[in-house]
Amino acid sequence: MNRSGLLRWMGPVVAIGLALALPAAAQEAGTEASDLAAASATDSTVAAAPPAWAAPTDVVAKDTPWDDGSSITVTWAAAPGAASYRIERAEPGEPFAEVGTAVPTLTHYNDETVAPGEEFVYRVVALGPAGEEGASTATAPVASRPQWFNGWLTLVLIALIAFIAVVLYFIRRARSGEHLFIRRISGLEAVDEAVGRATEMGRAVLYVPGVGDISYLSSIASLNVLGEIAKKTAEYGTALRVPCANPVVYTVAREVVKGAHTAAGRPDTYDADSVYFLTEYALSYAAAVQGIMVRERPATNFLLGYFAGESLILAETGASTGAIQIAGTDATAQLPFFVVACDYTLIGEELYAASAYISREPLSVGALKGQDVGKVVLMLTLIVGTILSFAGVNFTRLLETAPK
Repeated sequence: MNRSGLLRWMGPVVAIGLALALPAAAQEAGTEASDLAAASATDSTVAAAPPAWAAPTDVVAKDTPWDDGSSITVTWAAAPGAASYRIERAEPGEPFAEVGTAVPTLTHYNDETVAPGEEFVYRVVALGPAGEEGASTATAPVASRPQWFNGWLTLVLIALIAFIAVVLYFIRRARSGEHLFIRRISGLEAVDEAVGRATEMGRAVLYVPGVGDISYLSSIASLNVLGEIAKKTAEYGTALRVPCANPVVYTVAREVVKGAHTAAGRPDTYDADSVYFLTEYALSYAAAVQGIMVRERPATNFLLGYFAGESLILAETGASTGAIQIAGTDATAQLPFFVVACDYTLIGEELYAASAYISREPLSVGALKGQDVGKVVLMLTLIVGTILSFAGVNFTRLLETAPK
């Protein structure tokens, strides 16, 4: 076969081969283009995926319950990967401003810089490790309002009601004529003896109500005891001297002594000059009382109330005159001086119990017994709490009065 015949025969064969090969190449190229397009779409999807520090969700702002109206609580759902949170607030329609931050483990924040009635909207911004930010949508407007009852103090209310009920129970028992036991206090047992000795010797009873003002509990307790001492001196016809270091205490003491004489049925024996004011300066007052002790030499000295550095001055001077001395104070630093220089010393709460102990008045005795029961319950609570703490039980969590 010559060359021209061969070419004529191969031409149709090549054409048929090209016709078959071109569609397959086109299909392969289309498939490759589709794969590239799909890969590009996948890369776009990955690039458009939200970062790990995306904005927090479920952000809610509400008035903090059981408060005085100065707090709003903001809560949210944690944003994965957030390094911290920034809490922002704004008045409706105004730009946001930062009010606080929170660590990534927290999902709540108390804004305690608001005033009752002020209305705000809040949002929470999640901060990424490199400073990226993702802000949530704004909350609904919220305003803080004060509540009339603090629910975190419910246990305190229950304890108070129980304590009042116990006191009323013992008062009722005392008024019914039942003799309620009060432990013996030697200093108060000696009151009748001390007043009787002054009566026998024809000397006065000196009552020093301390140097504290009327706001001191020890001053109030001392005035209660003064009423009982004044009643006994009125019954025995014994002179009473009450020098005061505070004008208000002086005014109250005069009325107390006057009322005691009336209660004893001897209003005519009341001497208005038996209660008098000296000075408010403690050392000057102590010097003046020393002069009374040395000049008048009272047979009995009562040093009951609040005392400071003048306690030893008064107690030593009284002891040098040979008087019976009964002292009492809740100032623990002064108790050693009274103990060494006085015949009897009321320590701490014994001063508060003195009035009920001396008078045996049902209201005072019932209140005293109720307080004793309260102290016993408190001590048992401390003991049980200590035992549970050693056993690994968090007892204090049961008694929390406010959220942390």
